[in-house]
Amino acid sequence: MTLTARGVISRRPGESPVLEDIRIEDPGPGEVLVRIEASGVCHTDFMYLEGLVGDDFPYLLGHEGSGTVEAVGPGVQSPQVGDYVILAWRAPCGSCRFCLIGHPSFCSASLNAEPRMFSADGEQLTPALGIGTFCTHTVVAASQAIPVSRQVPAASACLIGCGVMTGVGAALYAASVRRGSSVAVFGCGGVGVSVIQGARLCGARTVIGVDVADNKLEWARQFGATDTVDGRAGGTVERIKELTGGLGVDYSFEAAGRSDTLNEAIWCRDLAGTCVMIGVHSSEAAIRLPLQQFFNLGGSLRVSWYGDCLPSRDFPLLCDLYLKGQLKLDEVVSSRIGLEDVDEAFHAMHAGRVLRSVIIL
Repeated sequence: MTLTARGVISRRPGESPVLEDIRIEDPGPGEVLVRIEASGVCHTDFMYLEGLVGDDFPYLLGHEGSGTVEAVGPGVQSPQVGDYVILAWRAPCGSCRFCLIGHPSFCSASLNAEPRMFSADGEQLTPALGIGTFCTHTVVAASQAIPVSRQVPAASACLIGCGVMTGVGAALYAASVRRGSSVAVFGCGGVGVSVIQGARLCGARTVIGVDVADNKLEWARQFGATDTVDGRAGGTVERIKELTGGLGVDYSFEAAGRSDTLNEAIWCRDLAGTCVMIGVHSSEAAIRLPLQQFFNLGGSLRVSWYGDCLPSRDFPLLCDLYLKGQLKLDEVVSSRIGLEDVDEAFHAMHAGRVLRSVIIL
C-alpha cells in the first residue's frame, strides 16, 4: 500500500530545494517505515544540494533524523512498531571483510533499504546517505533505526544521528583521547563543539577551541573548551604551543574541512601526537607535507568516519550521557524550523549563525 508523504527534494545541482509530495512503498524484507519527528540540517546536505557528493539526482535530502517506527517489513524482529528511534547512515552488514575481523565501524557494505521513495510523477528518489530525513516519512534498513529512550526530545535526539556522534566519537574512538591530555579542535561549529564535549568526557586537561568567528569561539567555551585561539590573528600554531608549555597538543582535530587548518592541526602537535581529520574537504583540496619534518615529529595523521562509531552501541550510550547531564544536546539546537524553511536554514548555516537548525514535524 503506497503512502503519500512530503519531502524536500534537490532536483539539480545548485538549485534551491523544493518541498514536494512523495510516494513511499511499504517496507520490504529487513526494512522499516519511520515517521520523522525531527531532523537536523547538516553541511553534508548542502554538499548533496550542490552536487558535490554524487549525481544521482533527484535527492531526498536529510540524514540526521529521529522518529517513530510505523511499519516493519517481513522478518524484522527489531525495532518494532511504536519504537522511538534515531536513524544511522551506517549500519554494519556483519559479513564484509571488516565486520569479520571485528571492525564493524569500517564496514564496506553498510546496509540500506531498497528504493522505496518516489516523486509524485514516479521518479525514483535517492535518499541522502541512504536514509533521507527532510520528510514526514522514510524507509530504511531495520538496523539503521536504533531504539533509544523516549525521554530524549526528538530535536536533541536527531543530532546524535550524525554531527554529535561524529564529533564525540572522534575523541572517544578515533583518537582515544587520554585522561589528563591536551587537545586542539579546529572549527567550532556543530561537529567541533561535539569533539570538545568528547574530549571533556575523556578527561582531557586542556581543550583549545580554534576558529575565526567570535560566536563560534564563544560556543567552544560554552561546550567545555578551557582556552580559545582566534585564527584571524595569525600564529595559531605558536599560540597553541604557548598554551601547552611550548610542547604542542597530544591530539588535534580538524573539523572545518579546510587545507590551511589541517596544516595547522598537523604542526600544532607535541612529539608523537595524533591529528584526526573530520571535516569533508573538496576534491581539489591539498596540502604540502614536508616528509622529513613529519617523520621527525612522529605520531599519526588519520581520518575519522562517523566518529568510528557503532550506532547500535553508541546512540543509546550518548542518550544515557544526555539524561545524566554529562552531554549537552539541547544547547546545540540553535533554531527550530519547518520543512518549508530548509533553504533559509542553509543560508543561516553558511553565515555561521547556527550550530544546528532542526526541522520539527
